[in-house]
Amino acid sequence: MVARHTTAAYRTAVLLGAGSDAEDVVQEAFVKGYRKLSRYRGESSFRSWLLAIVANETRNLHRSRDRRHGLVLRAARVDPGSEIVEDDAVAAILAGERRAALVRALRLLPARDREVIVCRYFLDLSEDETVTMLGWPRGTVKSRTSRALVKLRGLLAVEEVGHG
Repeated sequence: MVARHTTAAYRTAVLLGAGSDAEDVVQEAFVKGYRKLSRYRGESSFRSWLLAIVANETRNLHRSRDRRHGLVLRAARVDPGSEIVEDDAVAAILAGERRAALVRALRLLPARDREVIVCRYFLDLSEDETVTMLGWPRGTVKSRTSRALVKLRGLLAVEEVGHG
């Protein structure tokens, strides 16, 4: 169980804002998951059930920190090696800048919008898995995803004008 789901659990904790506490969050989630294993009924995928526990633990972390600073994503550092062709280096830098712009825009979204975008597009969860993970009604997941994408596109357009 642990080996198969650690990467997804860790990624979930980081994307939902656990930051440097992500390993602690994942460890606590696995302990709680193990204790609650008898309650898992198979109505949803085991992965989404477990990630819902990770999401709850991350929310608990935010509450214990007494702040909701939300998503902590680190833009990948671009470190073009000397062998990389110049065009590849330029493409890598541009990709890094786009990733950094996306991170900045995501941080500006309200927490619930950020959570649904992370689930659907960063964790690549299905609608059903997102419903399970966030504990929201299906209609809420659909409408919030749609509205959050519109907001995100708007923020990215502003970002492009401001930095382009």
